Amino acid sequence: MLNPELKKTPLYRLHKKMGARMVSFAGWLMPVQYTGIIEEHMAVRNSAGLFDVSHMGQIEISGKDALSAVQYITTNDASKLFPGRVQYTLICNEKGGVVDDVTLYKIDKEIYLFCVNAGNTDKVYRWMKEKVKNYQVKVEDKSSAFCLIALQGPKAQNILQGLCSDKLSTIKYYHFKHIKVAGSHSIISRTGYTGEDGFEIYSPVKDAEAIWKKLLDGGAIPCGLGARDTLRLEMDYCLYGHELSESISPIEAGLGWAVKINKPDFIGREELQKKISNGLNKRLVGIEMEESGIARQGCSILSDDTRVGEVTSGTFSPSLKKAIALAYVSKEVASIGHRFYVELRGRTKKAVVVPTPFYKPAKEKSNVCIKL
Repeated sequence: MLNPELKKTPLYRLHKKMGARMVSFAGWLMPVQYTGIIEEHMAVRNSAGLFDVSHMGQIEISGKDALSAVQYITTNDASKLFPGRVQYTLICNEKGGVVDDVTLYKIDKEIYLFCVNAGNTDKVYRWMKEKVKNYQVKVEDKSSAFCLIALQGPKAQNILQGLCSDKLSTIKYYHFKHIKVAGSHSIISRTGYTGEDGFEIYSPVKDAEAIWKKLLDGGAIPCGLGARDTLRLEMDYCLYGHELSESISPIEAGLGWAVKINKPDFIGREELQKKISNGLNKRLVGIEMEESGIARQGCSILSDDTRVGEVTSGTFSPSLKKAIALAYVSKEVASIGHRFYVELRGRTKKAVVVPTPFYKPAKEKSNVCIKL
């Protein structure tokens, strides 16, 4: 029985009415699937899928010293942002471990909005309040003010355009605009967690159900967390609590491009510099199973009967029709084409290191935008 104290998104009533299978996730009751993970996954790859991601947190930093404060607590270079621009960045602790990975929106000259992982919202809010107390800024948890809906897939723009006051084609990847959606004043960003073209819509809570229903009427397919996970894994997108944690650095996770070591001082800079200078003992790699079985989080990786790593995420890829996984392995076995074994329920199965992302969407987006 699910814990009655779990939080519910503004769309919970609709999820139940639509027959979604609800599960506990990061303190929330969330839909894991509607008709089936594979069907929902392929809807995103071929058409458009609709996700309720209102469990994600939104934290705002505003004030005279907003940029300086944001620079101090994040790894990327926020000085490159302008109003209407989004940036992927990380918040690290003093040891270089990841407190959270976030998307950062520059709303105005002195206003920045962070979208943070659901299970980390309270932790990140407290962290920010403590770390920026010497700056002239205000830190506010704005999570309760937003409903966050993600529309993802090659038909996303066509479906959403019918509800919008402005042309969506003018929004570039990792940019956003203030636009009316079905009459509701919203923020629309061309961002997502699937690898496909798409949008994330920040709207007032009171308008959540109306927007959701109209997007469904336009042809979007409702999708749950199950498909969201298989989609992000095919793209080699890290998930906090799996590929990222407070004991794992962004350098080890392959996110060094989001660490601007030469910008002014920021939390974790010294330790991250050491990892860059001294090299890594372990690396995050993509693997494919060469024998039957799916490698799941926690499975050991063996080479010559020696444990050389551990799986962080694994699934059956609906797009590729094969079992794939992400794993941290020692540098000696991290090269493309290297073969080793994954231990599955007491048995060893052959696997090989492969390039990532595992799946490449038909319409690839330039990494130049996200890697600002």
